Amino acid sequence: MTTTELPTTARAAKIARLEAAAARIRHHALTMGEVQGQGYIGQALGVADVLAAFYARGDGELRLRPEDPEWDGRDRFLLSIGHYAIALYAALAEAGTIPLAEIETYGSDDSRLPMSGMASYTPGMEISGGSLGHGLGVACGMGLGLRHRGNPARVINLLSDGELDEGSTWEAAMACAHHGLANVTAVVDVNGLQADGPTPGVLKTEPVTEKWRAFGWHAVRVDGNDVGALLDALDEIRDHALQPGAGPSVLICDTRTGRGVPFLESREKAHFMPVAEHEWQAAHSALDAAPEARR
Repeated sequence: MTTTELPTTARAAKIARLEAAAARIRHHALTMGEVQGQGYIGQALGVADVLAAFYARGDGELRLRPEDPEWDGRDRFLLSIGHYAIALYAALAEAGTIPLAEIETYGSDDSRLPMSGMASYTPGMEISGGSLGHGLGVACGMGLGLRHRGNPARVINLLSDGELDEGSTWEAAMACAHHGLANVTAVVDVNGLQADGPTPGVLKTEPVTEKWRAFGWHAVRVDGNDVGALLDALDEIRDHALQPGAGPSVLICDTRTGRGVPFLESREKAHFMPVAEHEWQAAHSALDAAPEARR
């Protein structure tokens, strides 16, 4: 049964559980950030609702076994934006793949949680990220391989809007559509911010939705901080993949950097965010004050 088919009370309860999971993911990310005193905190807070929709234990979209991250039947979640690793670690901790106590080793010597995502270190990290623009190409190859083997697992690639600056992303988008890879879903975090400044000033990428559709993708755009909208979009994408002749889908998520911590949401230098020592507890307190944290 899809989320949209659930009775109203059951749907509301699922949304509440996912919002609470997203709040915990944000807390986990802040805990890791405090270890280093800085980091890609803004992105982690912004994308937490999206990750909760995929990874929340018992409610997430992904088919996985937290205790067996190499299970062959798992859905593959590819983090091509390696600097978002802090966000994915938080989600993996929420899912139960990484012990919660381990997040306090983030970025430390001999830790399994390096500051940029590396598949050779971290359970549940499918690919090593860093140089942007490679994730969708890997997703295309994985999707082809899984289909060839008759494996029904899906491939989900989380990209940033900055990765849409890369020609390799669009080459891979063409290839996925050409091969009709209905088992591939791209998820684009559109927070409008890159290392060199606001996205429109670096390289104008809009109209994003229309571009993906022109490349042959089924495209859905939602508020990435609205859990209900995310669930409805995932239902639509799942239904689309079952249609005859279906191809790949993309979920375009408009998110707000620093979401849930008002004084970080308004911070001007938010790509790689320094946070003062006294601000970490204030950030946790801001999250605790939000209604979803009390569910």
